[in-house]
Amino acid sequence: MYILLWLLFGAVIGWLASIFMNTNRSMGLIANIIIGLIGSALGMWLMDIFGFGRVDTFSIAGVLVSVGGAALLIGVLTAFHRR
Repeated sequence: MYILLWLLFGAVIGWLASIFMNTNRSMGLIANIIIGLIGSALGMWLMDIFGFGRVDTFSIAGVLVSVGGAALLIGVLTAFHRR
């Protein structure tokens, strides 16, 4: 059951980040899930590395950090894809 919730959360986070980064038309469901899951982990890891504390609960702050991490990942992937 938890794996389905993680996939759903990843899809929503990836979708929100793709809207924010204006790449929604070029990304599909699988890409949204992958970007959302990896981007969420990236956002949480960066918050911990830079000393802002851990945001590992389901909250507004957690969602914002997850979307930010996914948007950062989309930006990095877009920059490498253009080269």
